[in-house]
Amino acid sequence: MKKLLLCLAVVASQWLSAQDYFPKNDGVKTPENAITAFTNAKIYVTPTEIIENGTLLIQKGKVIGVGSLTIPKNAITVDLNGKYIYPSFIEVFSEFGVEKPKSAARGRTSQYDATREGFYWNDHIRPDQKTIDVFSFNDKDAEELIKYGFGVVNTHLNDGIIQGTSVLVALNTKQDNNYRILDQNASQFLSFSKSSQSNQNYPTSLMGAMALIRQFYYDADWYAKGNAETKDLAIEAQLANKTLPQFFDAKSRKNSVRADKIANEFGINYILKGGGDEYARIDEVIAANAKYVIPLDFPDAYDVTDPYMASKVALSDMLYWNQAPTNAKVLAENGVTFALTSSENKKLKDFQENLLKAIEYGLDETKALEALTTIPASLLGKTDIGTLKKGSYANFLITSGPVFDKETTLYENWVQGNRNLLENMHTQDIRGTYAVKVDGEMYTMDIKGKIEKPSIEFKQDSTKINSKINYDNGWVHIFYSPVSESETTEFVRLSSLVNGNDFKGSGTLTNGKEISWTARKTEDFEAKEKKDKEEKTPEVLPVSFPNMAYGFAEMPKQQTILFKNATVWTNEADGVLEETDVLVKDGKIAQIGKNLSAKGATVVDATGKHLTSGIIDEHSHIGTDAVNEAGQNSSAEVTIEDVVDPADINLYRNLSGGVTTIQILHGSANPIGGRSALIKLKWGGSADDMLIDNAPKFIKFALGENVKQSNWGGGRFPQSRMGVEQVFIDYFQRAKEYNEAWNTYNGLSKREKAKTNAPRYDIELETISEIINQERFITCHSYVQSEINMLMKVAEQFNFNINTFTHILEGYKVADKMKEHGVGGSTFSDWWAYKFEVNDAIPYNAAIMHDAGITVAINSDDAEMSRRLNQEAAKTVKYGGMTEEEAWKMVTLNPAKLLHLDDTIGSIKTGKDADLVLWSDNPLSIYAIAEKTMIEGVVYYDYEQMKAKKVETAVTKNKLVNMMIDAKNSGMKTQAPKAKEKELMHCDTL
Repeated sequence: MKKLLLCLAVVASQWLSAQDYFPKNDGVKTPENAITAFTNAKIYVTPTEIIENGTLLIQKGKVIGVGSLTIPKNAITVDLNGKYIYPSFIEVFSEFGVEKPKSAARGRTSQYDATREGFYWNDHIRPDQKTIDVFSFNDKDAEELIKYGFGVVNTHLNDGIIQGTSVLVALNTKQDNNYRILDQNASQFLSFSKSSQSNQNYPTSLMGAMALIRQFYYDADWYAKGNAETKDLAIEAQLANKTLPQFFDAKSRKNSVRADKIANEFGINYILKGGGDEYARIDEVIAANAKYVIPLDFPDAYDVTDPYMASKVALSDMLYWNQAPTNAKVLAENGVTFALTSSENKKLKDFQENLLKAIEYGLDETKALEALTTIPASLLGKTDIGTLKKGSYANFLITSGPVFDKETTLYENWVQGNRNLLENMHTQDIRGTYAVKVDGEMYTMDIKGKIEKPSIEFKQDSTKINSKINYDNGWVHIFYSPVSESETTEFVRLSSLVNGNDFKGSGTLTNGKEISWTARKTEDFEAKEKKDKEEKTPEVLPVSFPNMAYGFAEMPKQQTILFKNATVWTNEADGVLEETDVLVKDGKIAQIGKNLSAKGATVVDATGKHLTSGIIDEHSHIGTDAVNEAGQNSSAEVTIEDVVDPADINLYRNLSGGVTTIQILHGSANPIGGRSALIKLKWGGSADDMLIDNAPKFIKFALGENVKQSNWGGGRFPQSRMGVEQVFIDYFQRAKEYNEAWNTYNGLSKREKAKTNAPRYDIELETISEIINQERFITCHSYVQSEINMLMKVAEQFNFNINTFTHILEGYKVADKMKEHGVGGSTFSDWWAYKFEVNDAIPYNAAIMHDAGITVAINSDDAEMSRRLNQEAAKTVKYGGMTEEEAWKMVTLNPAKLLHLDDTIGSIKTGKDADLVLWSDNPLSIYAIAEKTMIEGVVYYDYEQMKAKKVETAVTKNKLVNMMIDAKNSGMKTQAPKAKEKELMHCDTL
């Protein structure tokens, strides 16, 4: 048989040596058309099409038949009795054979323009990049992939936001690229990460990367319609690549949702590479209706034997360790199409171990096989890989048993008909449980592990004996220490020729005595493994929403609630009502009055307590994964809506302080910042759940030190306050001209349009046009009176008003001018002198502006202050003599007015949204506790439930600590504990 297999390998390599039309200069050669038949195997044609005792026929590197077949007379036959055949695996997300490009040299100044002439205006857009141009087949890496069952890889140059085309390669070490490259433009890859080959600043943020991708798609469409007057090689490459499969390296579940948002906007089907935590929001994953590539990079347990170090680890990180192995199972059970990738594993061995672990945690083996064969092939649009159907490449595995059994041996991996020998398949399987008799003494012996390299456990009665086994060339040699008080370090040696299921041979005792021994198999190995698997059911803790401390076991539901006998702060003409009832139904305030009743309502006794509308923070930076896009002096094209983080713990902390609505503002890195996100703090839901439907449109502008870059380095225009003014004038003028161009074009007849180039759609200028068309409102970061005056005059020059000056700490100096202009003020209660341009701030600012007739709000701009805005509002009573009701309006009704949301929130009025807070005391008191915080009739925060959750969190964490200690004690790898704090965003965070 060995001679036959050697002959087979030689034959296979001969006919694959070169394509027929290549010149042959080493003698006369005859094309080899030999057929090889693999018989009597269990053949997985596909994961669901299985043939028992079947035959696989291959010729010229392809499958020419599979099933119960008549073997051709001239075929070479290989008997695989009892063996299994599977399609080789496909890695769809590889960087095999591709070296990272050298990083661009850093210059002394920032780079704002592209360096590539004839290409797109941004260097990080590189669809023209072709992996085939830098690909070099690596035999060593190929052999490693082959060892773990892979036969084909889709490899790419992982560099840039749009990265260009990949290469589909068969791991055929016997041939050159002319044969093994299956497709040199197999797919296109994208990411949110910039290219290392350029230092171009823009984009500096995730939201900037998203805006750049959108703009590029708009430009490519515009270009394709013949509107451009110049050639763009990057866009032309994109147009050529657009029909290819599009793989998006999102790297996380949250970013997968963000990438899918872009895909939906442009009608693209991204194949999303997730982060391994899709199970935590499986509803979002299902809703995306996308196909995924899922890594199997599970975290190690934390070494939590030191209680202090254990306290540093967040519950969310502990839960991830416990739950991550279930990810593939949850995806499969919910009908999500996914391929598996080893791309995040440092070693392929780790991928293999984690794959078996995922199966141990419930991933169906058929789904696992699909995720490595048929699904990767379908994602790539290929029908000749991933199966063993007729016409497919002869890429297949020969194994000793089920491919995902941890004790199964992979004998051979054939790629394009070339045999890769990994283990000798003719080694007899001796694994199992045996009753052993040695010189009259009885023992129990378990042989397990790999067929060719088994391990042993030797026992007498229930005592485990130090032992080892050597299995080579058909002989088994067993060594063990006898149970003896005097001779515990010496070994007994037993030897036997392997023949069937029983052993019979000779041995030598420690005293030199020659003895005989026998072993009879008492339990079949596969039956024992099945029993062991049934006994091992890992404990997985349930997912919460969000999946962290204080998360809900299930999302809270809208309720009908009747608050009885409360002191109700209406913020309406009725003022503060004593001993009043408020009925909440269907998410709205249904009734306000005395002695109300409602069938089926949950009654809350609010006697001695205060009921208010929810606090609204006009200026916040919590709940976001990015705050500044600082790469240009205008970033009107970006939106905070793209980067909302619905699981930010600061949202829950704000709920505990009675906050129900916030405006998440872009930072102040540039004069024209990004668009805002107006959200309600529906903690535990998705980002889309939080965004206010049909919310008014806002954008952040900024003045002062930050935008002229006084506080950090940079050579970008502007560098002075007068330069800031010029930026505004230039952009408003450009937007005005942009408007006029579109109005002119839209006024043309259909025939005239056919002869005229359409204007280029520009997200940035579209946004600024909305401002001058009074369809988008400006919230402007401001301090100094001169600049406040300046921006009002610029706005009036273009016939619109500034909506809100935020910070506005010199507002008291120009309150009359602000009133005349019609702008509101959103300020701090008593912050001053924390930088030079705040030196003239006074705590009476809010009251002075209010007395001048300006709508004034108190905001936070700070994750800590935002949870005690009730107390910040109270300071205006001290500083300026505000009434309690007017002070309270500064964090409720007034910010609602500034945000143009006062028709639905900001006061307690029949028909408005039931965004309410029940306080234990006067809400302006430092002793007041928010007992319940409700949004649209849903209680998202309950003080008593919070205390119970705190205890529950401690119990859950303690349970996970014990599980991690058990994992360490059982020999599993661990990692050092580390604290993970979410970065707190501020206006100047870069």
